[in-house]
Amino acid sequence: MMEAEGRKVTRREFVREATAIFVAGASFSAGYHIAEQNTIPIALVGCGGRGTGAAANALSTKGPTKLVAMADVFEDRLQSSLNHLKQMFPKQVDVPPERQFLGFDAYRKAIDCIAPGGVVILATPPAFRPIHLEYAVAKGCHVFAEKSFAVDAPGIRRVLKAGEEAKKKNLKIATGLHMRHYLPLEEAIARIHDGIIGEVVVCWAYRMHGPVGMHPRRKGESELAHQIRNFHCFTWLNGGFIVDWLIHNLDVCCWVKGDWVIWAQGQGGRQQRKEPDQLFDHYAVEFSFSDGARLFAQGRHMVNCWNFWGCIVHGTKGSAVLGEGIQQPRIYKGWKQEPKDLIWQYEGPPCDPYQREMDLLFEAIREDKPYNEIERSAMANMVGILGRMAAESGQLITWEQAMNSDLELAPGLENLTMDSEPPVKPDAEGKYPVAVPGFTKVL
Repeated sequence: MMEAEGRKVTRREFVREATAIFVAGASFSAGYHIAEQNTIPIALVGCGGRGTGAAANALSTKGPTKLVAMADVFEDRLQSSLNHLKQMFPKQVDVPPERQFLGFDAYRKAIDCIAPGGVVILATPPAFRPIHLEYAVAKGCHVFAEKSFAVDAPGIRRVLKAGEEAKKKNLKIATGLHMRHYLPLEEAIARIHDGIIGEVVVCWAYRMHGPVGMHPRRKGESELAHQIRNFHCFTWLNGGFIVDWLIHNLDVCCWVKGDWVIWAQGQGGRQQRKEPDQLFDHYAVEFSFSDGARLFAQGRHMVNCWNFWGCIVHGTKGSAVLGEGIQQPRIYKGWKQEPKDLIWQYEGPPCDPYQREMDLLFEAIREDKPYNEIERSAMANMVGILGRMAAESGQLITWEQAMNSDLELAPGLENLTMDSEPPVKPDAEGKYPVAVPGFTKVL
């Protein structure tokens, strides 16, 4: 305990108040000066739709915040995002031209504007997340990292290491697995963990809907720029449909089970898709938990097919329908999910999980509470990577094999410039390399 103005102050209070004073008076490298005490400076790295939405959520949290720096590889996206945010938060957006950064090294410049102690929102394509997270932690910044967090096992290991470094520095890290902060789902899973449907024996994770769109190549656009603008369509950038799109419901199923998977086998391919890219348009993967319970994942983006987005869980006493895509989770006493067997549904207040995940991060920063979601988020990400590896190779692959893999989908990303050749290139017919089960090597 220490004395301050006649009252006793705990060490935590002293550190928190001293930090606030430091942040309030710090001058940042790009010339930004925080004038308001307790104002948290924010940098946005990746100015697409999700990054812009995350920035809006950050600026809507309690307490003074200010967006002071932005970074992207595309000027049109940066300007569109900036204009949108200025309209929404005219008093909280202060990003003059000298703090608008373009290029593959732009993330460094934006982070330098708020380091240390600011919050950086990382919302670029997932392939770059490990690099950006490492730099943010090294510079002493708190982080909101959008999903996904890596596209391969080497990237996951880098993310886990950065998360450990963040803990040592008392930095707060939130991740974009927003369903973890959706109150109806939290309550449903708490009841499952309390035994309302007995022991969980099987989970299904679904993401079934229409095709993933692709932007046509712009006039004069390089091959690298074209692929980045369409990152959802290139495995080296997004990790594949099962990682990029199913990650939430894979995470929900593992959360329900209270465990991570130990092996996977499955299949996938391109049945309808004609767009020149790398995407499988369907996946079907079986995972096993350590006790023998199963998780089945189905991902499909095709026209004229049955659509469903959510999770179904069977236990020894009942079942549940929940997960991303299910606004109103429901629990039943039987396995058929019939209305007469409904035994629970959420009756609490409405919840915006995108806002709540950001509220919790900024609350942890202001109150100096431990907050680091990296480990469980990286594990959920790795479930998707394992599933992709099994489906693309046609082999049964264990968690250990996948986690220890040294195969990088895009080595050398740190050295990319806008003039670089992309890691994958189209052939003479304009077609990109696509995995072939039975022949593609993933280990």
